[in-house]
Parts: sequence; structure tokens; C-alpha cells
Amino acid sequence: MTTQRFAEPNLSVYRYAVHCCSFKMDLSFAPDHALALFADEAMAKRYGASMWPTTFEVVDLLAPKEGAA
Repeated sequence: MTTQRFAEPNLSVYRYAVHCCSFKMDLSFAPDHALALFADEAMAKRYGASMWPTTFEVVDLLAPKEGAA
């Protein structure tokens, strides 16, 4: 497989992280890692709703952090 057909990802573009939130169903105790990153919030929400309709959350990675001055 050649990689010349793949553009190098620019992580600053992918600001929306989708989490399945298994903790909401008592399926895990460790922090949930993001399972997908998207540049578009609507796409992230559609993906999350199609995969984990009752538990997913989309986090804006570039939003101001709570408690930050």
C-alpha cells in the first residue's frame, strides 16, 4: 500500500471528538477515549448518533476549558 494518496492529517482541523460514553451504562470505570475526530460538528453528531444513539457525546476540543481564566 502506498501512502502518496493520503494527505497528512492536520490535527488542528479536527476539533470535534466523539466519545461513546460507556460509563453511562456502567460498562467501564476508566476515562473514555475519543473514538473519532471530525472537522464538522454536525458530522460528529451524526456519527455518534448512528453508533451509540443513547450515550454518545461530542466534545469541542477548541472550546474554552471550564475554570480557565
